[in-house]
Amino acid sequence: MKYFPRALTLVAGLLAASVAMSQTYPSAPVTMVVPFAAGSGTDAVARIVARKLSERLKQPVLIDNRAGANAQIGAQFVAKAKPDGYTLFMTTNTSHSANPSLILNLKYDPTKDFTPITRVGELPFALVVNKSDPARSLKAWIDQVKANPGKFSYATPNSTSLVASETIKRIAGLDVVAIPYKSSPQALTDLIGGSVQMYVVDLGSGMGMINAGTVRVLGVTTKEPLKSIPDAVPIAREVPGFDLTSWNGIFGPAGMPKPIVDKLNAELQEVLADKEVQKALGQLGFETWPTKTPEEFAKYVADQLAHWSTLIKQAGIRPE
Repeated sequence: MKYFPRALTLVAGLLAASVAMSQTYPSAPVTMVVPFAAGSGTDAVARIVARKLSERLKQPVLIDNRAGANAQIGAQFVAKAKPDGYTLFMTTNTSHSANPSLILNLKYDPTKDFTPITRVGELPFALVVNKSDPARSLKAWIDQVKANPGKFSYATPNSTSLVASETIKRIAGLDVVAIPYKSSPQALTDLIGGSVQMYVVDLGSGMGMINAGTVRVLGVTTKEPLKSIPDAVPIAREVPGFDLTSWNGIFGPAGMPKPIVDKLNAELQEVLADKEVQKALGQLGFETWPTKTPEEFAKYVADQLAHWSTLIKQAGIRPE
């Protein structure tokens, strides 16, 4: 019993130190790691958010692209970083929903190794084909593939494009070949060049090509038509049973002080409510959809982890 007051004093001291840290945070530039290449949709979203967040924090928020290995490189880097709030992670369902079911011997844990801060929103994906493709609808494209088994291929630089494409392939009964890519820009280049025939692309990297008419949209991953592509039909209407949401969110390494987490969450709520930010993200086809608290985001991540596990199993994709 004689040690009890000393323990209370120690706890009080730690709490006071944590609060003091949050009051002076940040006192140096903050790094936001993106696990995809420059020019990708997540990179574009991160740069818009980082620019406004730096204004609010009164410190530079620097983008650090650590692309490769299906977002594993960036995730492992952040998981090992010091949990002081100076290393953040703008990532997606690829690293935190899909990889645990796609990759054997994953070297990070999506729940234990990270501190959830907030969901940012949804970056819709669109199923696109070369502008010279005769198909004018997803149904017509499916019929075309069925008539030519084994002669069509699709690009897959990330888990969303892989799972979406394989789900369509399974439900529609298609014989189509997956071609892996390291980045979305590279996949788009080959789609335009005719090396692959289909790509489920994030609108962040694909919207420019879509608006220019270089590629043709045959469907979108959202449940309802998008304002940015009002004529595009949701894939679920042509492929019953299709149910996929591609989300973006911000994490830190595990063990971040709660006052800093709460401060970042509060600042990001203001960033995502900003009309200029919403307009800039909207031009990418991105829909802001923040969670109110870190705890709400943590629950969402856990739910999505279970959901994507089911999607991947149903699609018949085996971990490698």
